[in-house]
Amino acid sequence: MSTAVTADATIDSAIDILSDRTVAVLTGAGISTDSGIPDYRGEGAPRRTPMSFAQFLGDQRSRKRYWAGSHLGYARFRAAEPNAGHFALARLEWAGVIPGVITQNVDGLHTRAGSRRVVPLHGSMDRVVCLRCGQMFAREDIAAQIDELNPWLTLPEAVTIAPDGDAEVNDVDSFEIPVCSVCGGPLKPDVVFFGEFVPPLRFEAARELVDGADALLVAGSSLAVNSGIRLVEHARRRKLPIVVINRGETKGDTRATLKVDAGTSETLVALADALIP
Repeated sequence: MSTAVTADATIDSAIDILSDRTVAVLTGAGISTDSGIPDYRGEGAPRRTPMSFAQFLGDQRSRKRYWAGSHLGYARFRAAEPNAGHFALARLEWAGVIPGVITQNVDGLHTRAGSRRVVPLHGSMDRVVCLRCGQMFAREDIAAQIDELNPWLTLPEAVTIAPDGDAEVNDVDSFEIPVCSVCGGPLKPDVVFFGEFVPPLRFEAARELVDGADALLVAGSSLAVNSGIRLVEHARRRKLPIVVINRGETKGDTRATLKVDAGTSETLVALADALIP
């Protein structure tokens, strides 16, 4: 596969590569920045070490800090709206150009934009799971419980959120954590923490999307997380054309057929306009 990693790659080049092909799509945090959700690694993103699964399980105070921050972040998170990039991908799916979207995001914005087949590699913030019995809950119900248990916890105007819906909170000692109403076990948002693995069946669903396509389009991901680069490598081994759209370098640049250093919203809109018959 030839590699063309150039800063001045044009949208026309991407259109030429993707035209008349079925295109699997992998998205990352960069596609949601225009919806007001920050990127982990994009330009200007603060250095941040999210809580690991081991820390979450390790002690009660860590769970308090996570749940307090996640609750505040979720209030701002759920107010975000899909942007033009999300809607462009939904249009491409409706038109039969793409079979579905694989996303590393947990914000649910692809589904809200109208995408019908979405594989959320890292889970979704709108669900909560009991770690003891596996019971699943709607996040809205758990959020209502948190509000009732912690009426003092309010959303400050300047709260800093992250792509996983978390926020920085320091005073958490008096925070009360909700527990499973079925077995009393500990609850966790149904997202993949750092230190956890993507569920095998979910990764297999993502790989099936790539296997059923003639090309792979990566939008708004630095591909620094293992699950994303594995899918890119899978596409490379299948000798599929790979187009990467991202501001700044990614770990997939040397595997790409074409790298477009540009914003995802405007680029995806241009692709949709050109590729939909």
